[in-house]
Amino acid sequence: MTQAIQRRGGPLQGVRVVELTKVWAGPYTGKLLAFLGAEVIRIESEKSLDVTRVYGVDDINNAPGFKSVNPQKLSVQIDMKSEAGIDLILKLLRESDILIENLRPGAVKRLGLGYDAVKAVKPDIVYTSMGMYGNEGPLSYQTGYAPCFAALSGLSSLVGYEGQPPAGMNVRYADSTFGAAAAFATMAALFHRRRTGEGQYVDVSAVESMSSMIGDSLMDYTLNGAVQPCDGNRNPDMAPHGVYPCLDDEWVCIAVNDDRRWQALARIMTPSGLENDSRFNRLADRKQNEKALNELISRWASTQNAQTLASELQALGIAASKSQSSVDLVADGQLWAREFYREVAYSDGSSGTIVGPGWKMSRNADITSGAPRLGEHNAYILGDVLGLSPEEQQQLCSAGVTR
Repeated sequence: MTQAIQRRGGPLQGVRVVELTKVWAGPYTGKLLAFLGAEVIRIESEKSLDVTRVYGVDDINNAPGFKSVNPQKLSVQIDMKSEAGIDLILKLLRESDILIENLRPGAVKRLGLGYDAVKAVKPDIVYTSMGMYGNEGPLSYQTGYAPCFAALSGLSSLVGYEGQPPAGMNVRYADSTFGAAAAFATMAALFHRRRTGEGQYVDVSAVESMSSMIGDSLMDYTLNGAVQPCDGNRNPDMAPHGVYPCLDDEWVCIAVNDDRRWQALARIMTPSGLENDSRFNRLADRKQNEKALNELISRWASTQNAQTLASELQALGIAASKSQSSVDLVADGQLWAREFYREVAYSDGSSGTIVGPGWKMSRNADITSGAPRLGEHNAYILGDVLGLSPEEQQQLCSAGVTR
């Protein structure tokens, strides 16, 4: 008999997810579902360790990269290159609701875990496949990592200072955006199943996920042939909109989205009448004279304390914030108060802090466990979930199937 799924509350309580994922984007999808209350099971093995478990570390169970993207998950060791291992995975999928995979194109089919094979044992499975170009089309055979996603989508070409060549996008933005898109699509398919009883095959493209972030630029090129150059921190609907140097090598972010707030900013900058300067009265005027505007604000801000200035501007209803370092972020009392950071426990008795969910809900899921040790939950998954006796588990381990 299958044991009831471990329950932690949250909207996905009672949902079981199986992960056949590597590196960051796929595991990030599972992480978001785990934060919503799902029981998320990673399939791992000694023969095929995730690069985040081994890169630059001596202890595969204490790898920062792995621990950051796999909290609140379970780990079971199953060799996917063995026939007995594939049989175990199919049995596990029969007891599951969702499969997430981001292996190399065609890998799951070659293993015998393609959608048709999984659907045969679990007709209503939600099967989410994540690839650089998805699973259809002339480029679907290609694989890649986050820098490829950002570059091929066109996003990296927009990231850079005005008048300079592109500087490229932070590597993690692409993985987390792709992972979040896959989680959203998975949720939509799960809700469809709850209404209709039908499972779905969800095909998610990393490049398409990233290009959806710059839809306005893509449409401008498609309709008008316009290629948008790098423009630093400028925003077509705001001025000023930028990051400005302050005292002690700190910076402040300021964004003004209407003329009333510009007037408030102008009065605090120079009581001598900058708010009446015709170059900056309206948004169109400020955009036309944006270089001069930014120079004025930079000179003024350079005499100010970043945190004090941000607080003063916020009190006037102006969007502003000190540009925060990693230390600033970890020390931010508001983030702690909102439970953005969570304390979790590890099976060795230690504890640590993780970045929690970016949301607050009326039915939050408990988040108490850190990333699992390799095979930490073998006994629960092989025994309680799949119903294998201790003797059968030992035989599989001795044969290398569950190592």
